[in-house]
Amino acid sequence: MALLETIAFVLFAGLTLASSLGAVLVRDVWHAALLLGVALLSVAIHYVMLAAEFIAAMQILVYVGGVLILITFAVMLTRTQGEEAGEANIDVGGAGP
Repeated sequence: MALLETIAFVLFAGLTLASSLGAVLVRDVWHAALLLGVALLSVAIHYVMLAAEFIAAMQILVYVGGVLILITFAVMLTRTQGEEAGEANIDVGGAGP
């Protein structure tokens, strides 16, 4: 039984490290938010493995449910049409109509 727990810990620790590193290094803000969600969920799984179910539930409710939704709304509300199409939004001073 201890071998299965060790394997599960190593797998989820690797998932936590990979998604955290991806959240820091990826250039797209939307993908960074999704990777942050994966990292926070895997931390909650670590709490479950430590038999701290209440802290795991609070991790999911507060961080994944609250902070990640706030980041998602911020990303959705601050994007412009040029950024969604992959175009650079360049403002040339004084070149208006």
